[in-house]
Amino acid sequence: MGKILVGTASWTDKTLLASGWYPDDLRTAEQRLGYYASQFPLVEVDSTYYSPPAESTARLWAERTPPGFTFNVKTFSLLTQHPTRTNAIYKELRPQTDKKNVYARDLDPAVVEQVFERFVASLLPLHEAGKLGAVLLQFPQWFPIAWRNKQYILDCKARCEPLRICVEFRNRTWMSEGNQRETLDFLTSYGIPYVCVDMPQGYPSSIPPVLAATSDLALVRFHGHSERWNSKDIYERFGYLYSERELTEWAPRLRGLAEKAGTTHVLMNNCYRNYAQQNAQQLMMLVNGEES
Repeated sequence: MGKILVGTASWTDKTLLASGWYPDDLRTAEQRLGYYASQFPLVEVDSTYYSPPAESTARLWAERTPPGFTFNVKTFSLLTQHPTRTNAIYKELRPQTDKKNVYARDLDPAVVEQVFERFVASLLPLHEAGKLGAVLLQFPQWFPIAWRNKQYILDCKARCEPLRICVEFRNRTWMSEGNQRETLDFLTSYGIPYVCVDMPQGYPSSIPPVLAATSDLALVRFHGHSERWNSKDIYERFGYLYSERELTEWAPRLRGLAEKAGTTHVLMNNCYRNYAQQNAQQLMMLVNGEES
């Protein structure tokens, strides 16, 4: 069985800081990251979806964590065809517009290419330190299975080199019964890790909880089962605490996935207060065969 690394999709969320999970004497970003890294071997950076990071920030992340610690980083929204705050784009590349949000299609392709190049360059310190696991490309609900979208994924793969990408879908056509095999075969043929998900079902964005390894790296993201998945409030969408029973049922499935991959990343994205940290600690013990 390959390695299983368990972590969470945040270490700086304001509700986490207010929850008391961190000891009271840890007040700086450096201290909190150090404490987090003493508890988990893996973290996902989601703030980069809203605004691209500075290279100096990525260098600090690498310096402030121990050897073997791993960061996965979510791709800037503009690059995965999501609406993006105009003022989040690099200042000298911002379009002259009164719109608060823009899409990549609204910009000159050369500008989008520059954003891609800068985003990748900003993460090189993590890559060079051996601490970058994968760059997460989470595609939106309006990104269905299609030849042009497969080609876009391959374009993203090429643009991100030497960084490794992984792909998460939010359009159910990719993993429908009729298309599931095609999707997994496509990703396998190019060695692109498929991001398995546990999430609310019955929505247009719902993807079934299929576990599949399409490369030597497998990934699973747990989004919870909130009854308010369509809410615009992220805490209502992701504020779900998994029960011991739910996690116990997942543990053997994750070990089974790890038998098909060299490394498996398991990330709790139920980020409200200390829910993700609590569940990640429970799951880490369960997959290792310990009692929580």
